[in-house]
Amino acid sequence: MNGAQALIKTLADAGVEVCFSNPGTSEMHFVAALDHEPRLRAVLTLFEGVASGAADGYARMAGKPAATLLHLGCGLGNGLANLHNARKGRVPLLNIVGDHATYHVKHDAQLQSDIETVARNVSSWVRTSASTAALCEDAVQALAATLGPPGQVATLILPADVSWSEGGVPAAPPPPAPVPAADDAVLAAIAQAVRSGAPAALLLGGRALREPALLAAARIAARCGVKLLAEVFPTRIERGAGLPHVERIAYLAEFASVQLQGLRHLILVDAKAPVSFFAYPGKKSDLVPEGCEVHTLARFDQDAEASLAALAQRLGAGDAQPALQAPQRPGRPRGKLSAEKVCKAIGAMLPERAIVVDEAQTSGVLLSAFTRGAPRHDVLTLTGGAIGQGLPAAVGAAIACPDRPVLALCGDGSAMYTLQALWTMARERLDVIAVVFNNRSYAILNVELQRVGAQGSGEKARAQLDLDRPGLDFVQMSQGLGVPAVRATSAEDFVAALEHALRTRGPHLIEAVVPSAFSGLRLRLLPRLLASLGSLPPAVARAIKRKVAP
Repeated sequence: MNGAQALIKTLADAGVEVCFSNPGTSEMHFVAALDHEPRLRAVLTLFEGVASGAADGYARMAGKPAATLLHLGCGLGNGLANLHNARKGRVPLLNIVGDHATYHVKHDAQLQSDIETVARNVSSWVRTSASTAALCEDAVQALAATLGPPGQVATLILPADVSWSEGGVPAAPPPPAPVPAADDAVLAAIAQAVRSGAPAALLLGGRALREPALLAAARIAARCGVKLLAEVFPTRIERGAGLPHVERIAYLAEFASVQLQGLRHLILVDAKAPVSFFAYPGKKSDLVPEGCEVHTLARFDQDAEASLAALAQRLGAGDAQPALQAPQRPGRPRGKLSAEKVCKAIGAMLPERAIVVDEAQTSGVLLSAFTRGAPRHDVLTLTGGAIGQGLPAAVGAAIACPDRPVLALCGDGSAMYTLQALWTMARERLDVIAVVFNNRSYAILNVELQRVGAQGSGEKARAQLDLDRPGLDFVQMSQGLGVPAVRATSAEDFVAALEHALRTRGPHLIEAVVPSAFSGLRLRLLPRLLASLGSLPPAVARAIKRKVAP
């Protein structure tokens, strides 16, 4: 075997089933070797950001890494934004990055770059394989690093001559690493804090947001009265009718501070203590309330489910009846289309076992409220805040779970970052429904312009935040990439389009033409709007209103 053939066999033996690729000349021997390994599916993407985002979405749903195949440092650089999201989501992902032949590096050819430096921005493990003989052992170490725990991004750099040379030897898969649970001392300390009767909350992240861990947390909440909270942007959360409802911490720090207000104990379970997404003049970055003690039940490298189960037993909550979300759907909307009505329609029609990739930005602010009682579903969110994840992650999720419907909800601005993902959906015949909220603006930045206290914003400033002149035509762009598309301007149009897409196999795009969710709305009035729609209790909304600057 040459190096590439041995590497591909090593990956397949270790359970890697998919490689999302955007190859170049240096990777041609790897490309040729793909035909010798039927267990590894190769999925071509038109942009490296699609490959990295698809590998992220795949791993979130499959629970194991996919590989990417990228071309040199420039190709890796093009994929960094979605690799950043994967890193923040603690997602297992293996990059294979081709490089010039070892003897060619000294000539500093046009595409020569320091790939390791680029990779270290997002990778916990980086190595350039020095020989064909060592290549597969390097790959096994890389795979072990991806699996952690916690899940991580690893980058294996593959020089062209290491790939094409003979002498490759496949290596055995890495053994699973032990995953410890919380020890007795930690359990005792946290149980004491909960039994104190002071207001307490469990902040859940990562694997703590899957059904078994959610049920254990809900039993603790039922028996002991603790509050259940989830990270702002969970990697993956299982939710819907029949599961415990968990309130996500709000993106806006003003809202989050009210959710956390009064707590005396915050217990982290595969999550980090909450901080503001950005810094704002005169506002705190650390969102933990004064006088609140932070405890860690399960670190990122520990077993969240086992730790929660052990805490439930320690608190006598093992047999408690958890509060479960009752089935509940909103009615189908009518009239002029708005972001609220799109979310309402999705809540009314979301199918059983759907996977929702939520990158709707401001347009999706009410999605959680309208879907909490829908049939059970998974939601994947923007863990690292780098937009352009929604469409690629939907590609990966659909390949990981071909028997489940996938909805990708994207803002117009974020969809444009990785629109090439539509071509891969069409090529692979994936059952993905892409909903693009077209409000012709970076609406979230209009909110942030107020929140940071920027003064004197005029015509030039506003022009940097709108996506008009010319407007974006997602129907034409989607059709040009091979995905059937329709435009909806009324709620009836959107409902009909979603009905058709749900009953018709293959990818679809619905362009939802909506006004900005914050059009003509000052930030201080937003809590009143959310409270009127049932997303926040009125008392909480009033408290938030007092905290939000004009």
